[in-house]
Amino acid sequence: MASIQRRDNGKWRARYRDDASKEHARHFERKVDAQRWLDEVTAQIVTGAYADPKAGRATFDAWFREWSSRQVWAAMTEVQADLVRRSLTFGDVPLAQLRESHLQLWVKQMQARGLAPNTINTRVMTVKAALKAAVRDRRLVSDPSLGVVLPRRANRAKAMEVATTEQVGRLLAATTPEMRAYIGLCAFAGLRLGEASAIQVVDVDFLRRRMEVERQIQKRRGGPPEVKPPKYESSRTVYVPDELLSMLAQHIEAGWSSAEGWLFPGVTGRPLSPSTVDHWWRRTAASAGVQGVTIHSLRHHFASGLIADGCDVVTVQRALGHKSPSVTLNTYSHLWPTAEDRTRVASGRLAAAALGLHVADSPRTEEVN
Repeated sequence: MASIQRRDNGKWRARYRDDASKEHARHFERKVDAQRWLDEVTAQIVTGAYADPKAGRATFDAWFREWSSRQVWAAMTEVQADLVRRSLTFGDVPLAQLRESHLQLWVKQMQARGLAPNTINTRVMTVKAALKAAVRDRRLVSDPSLGVVLPRRANRAKAMEVATTEQVGRLLAATTPEMRAYIGLCAFAGLRLGEASAIQVVDVDFLRRRMEVERQIQKRRGGPPEVKPPKYESSRTVYVPDELLSMLAQHIEAGWSSAEGWLFPGVTGRPLSPSTVDHWWRRTAASAGVQGVTIHSLRHHFASGLIADGCDVVTVQRALGHKSPSVTLNTYSHLWPTAEDRTRVASGRLAAAALGLHVADSPRTEEVN
């Protein structure tokens, strides 16, 4: 509903009601200007491009707080999102006044501070999600982040640090006896740090040679670590090799598990906290003389071994507990053989077979001659 009326002072008052029956009005010197404004608003409403002008007065920080409070996030994701919010240079800018230049300056400042391209990309993606939600909620007409240029990420093959077999061996030799099985769970079963810390004795089925991953230890801001379901609901069954089963059996027999059944308890009997594990890892890596390798590099070691042994994408996805095969491919696609690699191997087999026959026939050929 829209209308134009002439006021006693001679000005023209244009008004309309939006989808929420909220009235909006503006005054103009000329009737033609009032009609033009109403036509523009009507076109925006019809095409779905309308945004409440009053809603755009709220600052981006206020909107981000409102939007993030509705998100179903894990505890650490909430912590990371709040870190992004506090790092913004345009938090006090009203939504309707937010421009691409605000975001591009923020990116430039993060680069100047030496943040890694992956970190910058992740932070910007969080802000983009909030802006897209503002457009869907009709707080914004358009997304001002669409043209923002992000720093180029390093090549995945170069950026990913995959622990080598030699490095894993050195780490196993350097660590304390009660933590050897921890390295084994990460390197030979592909468990994440939090998942390895949350394994209990009852999770290991020695008879069927498998292990259930049903929980993880997760940091909580301002409080002790929590026992939570695995990341992205990635509860799974891991099929354990005999070598790892032996490590786990020795660990349990040595009495290193707690009375409550946790395989890797801290001094309180509860599972090791992520900060405690991180401290142990840095000390172990230094003792082993291994640089640039994180605990997550052991998980990459496991994944690369499965791929090298010919496992398909779905098999690797299930073993790692990824949300979907596309996540696995996005992470490890560079480790799978390419079509060129397969062609080269196949043609090599043909050549080897033919050359082998030629060598075998050579003596008989000489005898005939």
